[in-house]
Order: sequence, then C-alpha cells, then structure tokens
Amino acid sequence: MHVRHRGVEVRPFPSDRRLVTAAMRAGRRIAPMHGLVDLDVTEARRLLAAHEPPLSFTAFVIACVARAAAAHPEVHAYRNWRGQLVLHHHVDVATLVEIATPEGPFALAHAVRDADIRDVADLTAELHRVKADPGTSASGRLLQRFGPFAARVPGFVPVMYAVMSRSVRARQKTGTVAVTAVGMFAGGGGFGIAPPTLVSLGVVVGGVGARPRAVDGRVEIRDVVDLTVTIDHNVVDGAPATRFGADLRRLVESAAILRA
Repeated sequence: MHVRHRGVEVRPFPSDRRLVTAAMRAGRRIAPMHGLVDLDVTEARRLLAAHEPPLSFTAFVIACVARAAAAHPEVHAYRNWRGQLVLHHHVDVATLVEIATPEGPFALAHAVRDADIRDVADLTAELHRVKADPGTSASGRLLQRFGPFAARVPGFVPVMYAVMSRSVRARQKTGTVAVTAVGMFAGGGGFGIAPPTLVSLGVVVGGVGARPRAVDGRVEIRDVVDLTVTIDHNVVDGAPATRFGADLRRLVESAAILRA
C-alpha cells in the first residue's frame, strides 16, 4: 500500500491570477449566446504540417476568424460611453499565450494586429516570438512593469476593465475579438465554453478528433475540430452571427488561405 502524508499547503494567491478573476467579473455584463460547431480540418492540418517549418493551428484559426469577422463587422461591435454602436474596419484578435512568470505559468492576453490581412506563417512567427519573449508583446511589457502592483491596489483592476469595456481607444489596443485554444490540453474532441470577458465575439478552439463524415456521398474518417463561438447578444442578433458562422466554416474547411 502506498503511504503518503496528509496535509494542506497555503500559498499567497498569485497577483497575475487577480487580473484573470477581474476579467471574469467584467464579463458579467455580456449577454452570451453560444454556438457549438464542428469543422472538418483534415485538409488544413495536412497543409499546416507540410509547411516548413510547420504552421500553428491556433494561428490558422485566428486568421480564419479574423477574415470572417472582417466580412461581418457587426459581430464584434460594441457600445461606447455614449451608448453608440462602434464598428471596426480592421480586426485585432486577442489570444492567450502561455508564458513563464516568477509565480508560475500565466496565460498572457496578446493582441494580434490586423489578423484579417496577414498570412498564417506571419501569425505563427508572432505567437512563437511572444512565447519565447513576452516583452515583445505590449501586454507582456505592461504585465512585467505594472501587473503585480495593479493587482494589489484595491479597485484599480475593476476600474481598468470598466474603461476598457467602453473606450474606443482601449479597444483599439486590446482587440475586439478573442480566440482561445484549449484543445492542446486534452486528447480527442471536446468543446470548451469560457466565461465571457469584454469582447463581443469569442472563439474557443477545443479538441481535434477523428470522426466519420459524409464526403461526396461516402463516409470517410476525417479530422474534426470543435469550436465554441460566443457573441454578445446585447449588440449582435442571431442572423448576423449565423452568416459569420457560415463564412468561418467555409474558410476553415476549405483551408483556402493556406494556398494563397
């Protein structure tokens, strides 16, 4: 019989986790509407792996989401301080990059600029660069300088998120679309439904699994990814969200941007 000692260990709550919990609280104003979609990524994965060096699957999804959002700007619109609807003619995507910190691993929110017009190789290189050196990201530099201090000042973080939720200038720095990948943490398919934060459009990349699909009238085993698409129903209706979803499916399943 294995012998182990019972007991508990009490540690200070990491200051960077306070930023995460504050983001979750800020997201309570969102009226989330979730769509669970599974997409055939067999061709995309083949092309990503065939590239030298191999390209990031997350970067591919970011590029596809950004292009679909650019075609339907209403899905990442939001309201400013005056209650007006703000639509962007560009797409900056906030994504999470796991970095090392003195308090352990931390998911850094990094804004990928102009993701709707950049290729997957360029986005892949940027994500690798931020992971290797968080200081190359504007949010990484802010975290290194002010993160521990800001998390300990009572009321500072909630005020910061309140400003970010309505400020056009802040949104231009932080992005209006979020893409989070959780599929690499578990084998096989599976959906992930993340708590809403500030963005009007969020996409969670779940697991990839082999599943039977109908292809040209016959059944084949294909690679299928599960995506959770979340929109803010306060500003986006179902019809625009459906049109966005149809374009996103076309972009992902065709893998056309990997052939450009």
